Amino acid sequence: MKDKLIEMVDISKSFDGTRVLDEIDLYIRENEFVTLLGPSGCGKTTMLRILGGFEKPDTGKVLFDGKDITDLPANKRQLNTVFQRYTLFPHMTVEENIAFGLKIRKKTRTYIDDKIKYALKLVNLDGYEKRYPDSLSGGQQQRIAIARAIVNEPKVLLLDEPLSALDLKLRQDMQYELMRLKEELGITFVYVTHDQVEALTMSDTVVVMNQGYIQQIGTPEHIYNEPENAFVADFIGDSNLFGGIMIEDKLVSINDQRFVCVDTGFGNNKPVDVVIRPEDVELVPPGEGVVDGIVTSLIFKGVHYEMDVDACGLEWLVHSTKGFEEGTRVGLKIDPFNIQIMNKPEYDDEKMIVEE
Repeated sequence: MKDKLIEMVDISKSFDGTRVLDEIDLYIRENEFVTLLGPSGCGKTTMLRILGGFEKPDTGKVLFDGKDITDLPANKRQLNTVFQRYTLFPHMTVEENIAFGLKIRKKTRTYIDDKIKYALKLVNLDGYEKRYPDSLSGGQQQRIAIARAIVNEPKVLLLDEPLSALDLKLRQDMQYELMRLKEELGITFVYVTHDQVEALTMSDTVVVMNQGYIQQIGTPEHIYNEPENAFVADFIGDSNLFGGIMIEDKLVSINDQRFVCVDTGFGNNKPVDVVIRPEDVELVPPGEGVVDGIVTSLIFKGVHYEMDVDACGLEWLVHSTKGFEEGTRVGLKIDPFNIQIMNKPEYDDEKMIVEE
């Protein structure tokens, strides 16, 4: 297991009397791609700014390589930040933008020239040295901002929603570029986004946040397949999220319809939340599934059809490579392993479902 590079211990932060981070504990390993994911206002950017030294926590401390850096100014930390707005200097050429930090550190001209060539080659923009930012596309400007950060040889690169201003195709291209850069540079990435697909695509570890709390930490696969509460289940991808009653081990009732599952240890006749992903609902002929229903809408999404099905008094979302016309009677077949049971939330911040 890789060593812990960063530790945030008992971090809390308030602005104008409103607490935006509440006793956060998080560690990040060396050479890990960690994404802070959550809706607007959940505290993820504040966490990044505290890591970068642009904000100080009200309580708690930040450790870097075992040393307390809570009070260390941003320019003294072995971290560089790429912001949502690229903040390139418009009056400077590409090479002057990249060289800016190195000149402040009084590096030699030869050293700076070598670093510029290395960085531009790394971001696939060699030959752009004499161009000005306003002559570059959004994706190219983003790459220059990254090049400017990496020439300083940070141990950690902090990225605050850096791709949000790009169109879909360019954003997808840049996601793969960042993943390649992370592997080539061998440094730690801490990435902030509200885009669930982006987080699942790029990350080694996803930290899901809401209302200043960490809701769940895990690999993209674990976060998607094993959400710990209703907020995570609803925020990460599409879900059928229903209230249910755990009748006994391996048997749950949803709106008085019994479903066999594999979960145990919730007790008997206990209220629970039930999550079933839309791709895990198979549409079969009536009578061959757990319950029958009627297709109420059909949308073609390119890689699959998206359907709403009215079954057992509830609306089910179904993703399938085969489409069924509105009004078609179908059966819903669900593998017990694809029924995820969760305890009802104890706190209001877990109950809040935010739609982006």
